[in-house]
Amino acid sequence: MTDRLYLRHSTDSQTDARQKHALAALLAAGAPTYEDPATSSRVLSLNRRGFKQLLDEAAVGDTIRIADAARLFRSVADIIALRPVLIRRGLHLRVESGLLSGIDLASDDPGTKMMVSVLAAVLEFQRDMISENTKEGVAAAAASGKTLGRPPALDGGEVVELVEAYREGAAVKALARQYGIAPRTVRRVLDYAGARDVPDDLALPGEEATAPDGGPDGGPEKTADPVVAVDVPGLVVEHLVDVAAEPVRRALDSGQTIRRGQGYSVRVTAPVSVHVAMIEHTATGLMQSPAGRKAHRIHSDRVTSVRIAG
Repeated sequence: MTDRLYLRHSTDSQTDARQKHALAALLAAGAPTYEDPATSSRVLSLNRRGFKQLLDEAAVGDTIRIADAARLFRSVADIIALRPVLIRRGLHLRVESGLLSGIDLASDDPGTKMMVSVLAAVLEFQRDMISENTKEGVAAAAASGKTLGRPPALDGGEVVELVEAYREGAAVKALARQYGIAPRTVRRVLDYAGARDVPDDLALPGEEATAPDGGPDGGPEKTADPVVAVDVPGLVVEHLVDVAAEPVRRALDSGQTIRRGQGYSVRVTAPVSVHVAMIEHTATGLMQSPAGRKAHRIHSDRVTSVRIAG
């Protein structure tokens, strides 16, 4: 019988530090851990990737351990869907701290069922109150003329200077040091300004392109569309499943899947133009979530780096 640890936090700005502290002894003992980072509690536990993996690997008699109940469920609907699954599979569910620490929340007796349902209702109420108070606070701040969100790292004039310096050859890290900001902030500013876009003279899939000095008067022709290998993040690949572009589909079909922890990427060897087409096809869809924006940025940076290296 195995203890299996489950951790979840709601946003990219949060961490699992408090949960790991509560589960420290089990972590030190090497208990397998499953995580759902940046996952809202409104997503039912049975629909979360990390928790589904836990269920797939759990055996009869195993115990799911969580730091607090809100990490796993925060609505009556969630626990009503979850408990029958745990009971059928013979799994136990225990909270590591607080008043519930001595109770198996997956026990199939009426008393536990009632207690867990009441707990879920309280947690759901807390979540809704947090949401309501946040909305009211935002509305009040906006009505009073306050600017919401973090103050900008650069003013308008500094943004123009930074973009111009980059276009003149300054490196991202050098600009980050100069303006006292993180390199990722520099890249974000450059992306918003379109300063890191792939040049227009890069060929599209199926078209031929030559370097500017190619041709009879400029020496031997050089291809502007070299074949390169890029590790495409799994989330990007998933957004390309239904893409109509034949070159992109062929490249993905021949790619090599590489597992990295709970995630994966696909090593795709194809002309640069095909990699650029992948970026263009997924840009809009990936911008809808923090994880998508991160995957898009990683993919774009990898394509840009191999293009420059080539």
